Amino acid sequence: MQNQSENQYKIIGVDDEPGVLDSLSVFLKRAGYHFSGFTDPLEAIEKVKTEHFDLMILDYIMTPVHGDQVVEEVRKFNKDIYILLLTGHKDLAPPLETIRKLDIQGYCEKSDKLDQLLLLVESGIKSISQMNLIRKINIELKDTYEKLEQSYMETIETLRLAVDAKDVYTRGHSDRVSEYSVLIGKRLGLSEDDIKTLRIGGLFHDIGKIGVPDSILLKDAKLTDDEYSQIKNHPSIGAHILSTATIFSNIIPIVKHHHEKYNGTGYPSKLAGESIPYHARIAAIADAFDAMTSKRPYRDEIPLEKVKEEFRNLLGIQFDPEIGKVFLDILDHDYNEIMRIQSKYYSQL
Repeated sequence: MQNQSENQYKIIGVDDEPGVLDSLSVFLKRAGYHFSGFTDPLEAIEKVKTEHFDLMILDYIMTPVHGDQVVEEVRKFNKDIYILLLTGHKDLAPPLETIRKLDIQGYCEKSDKLDQLLLLVESGIKSISQMNLIRKINIELKDTYEKLEQSYMETIETLRLAVDAKDVYTRGHSDRVSEYSVLIGKRLGLSEDDIKTLRIGGLFHDIGKIGVPDSILLKDAKLTDDEYSQIKNHPSIGAHILSTATIFSNIIPIVKHHHEKYNGTGYPSKLAGESIPYHARIAAIADAFDAMTSKRPYRDEIPLEKVKEEFRNLLGIQFDPEIGKVFLDILDHDYNEIMRIQSKYYSQL
């Protein structure tokens, strides 16, 4: 039986191999989606101009134009459509810079088995659903600033609780990251506006995990490379979800870049040093600290002295060295504040 909530979503497929489109059509329609396929990429571009589609699946190597050229044309008039790129082989995928520039949400290799693609489609649909919800709220509540502020907070609370509720082991994580971030921000002497950004950004930093399949998010065993790649998509998914509402613009850098590393080896953008947004550098420290000091299915919480040792070793590698030193000073001299936060949220589990 088709899922009624999925029937509203329309997918367009673009591939110059009719057999691929036939397979996609059967597979996606069976999964409950509306699907239209095109072998001519230029015709597909014109179709997107005149008809609404939520998600596009397209091949990279095509004639007369490649997939990245299709995306470049589509992005000139449509910034919202969610795009998944198919490649015959991962070595033939476009450069990472191109994927970022054109706002391509994901790509995968072609395969006779379409299960991996369906997972990406399902993640995309979840993201689109949240974008539509936020857009609707933003339009409906434009009339008054007070209503917008109230809705802003209620939306944050609803969506981030949906993420926290997925896993008992991470419940309360976003609350604690928010409060740790505020604690660091105050110690740094930041403005009230900055503190508010850190508070809301911390609450919302993992919202992109709503687009990650539960089978991956809740897996006890070690993740495969493909599964870890999907986990690593959550900052970009979160930023994409929030991009439709201007009221979220201040916190998007936190959501998108809280897994960047100071030496440039993080994700999703491999930013380094001061190229990483300042608020994201603060949230990254708060996020890592909570991960280290929280119990997981596969390990107990790490002792405080070991945590401090890890932080000292990672200054200038994973963490901003100046912000990291401020946080270490908090751990050394004001750990009662950390304990207050932990006591507040762990007691609610």
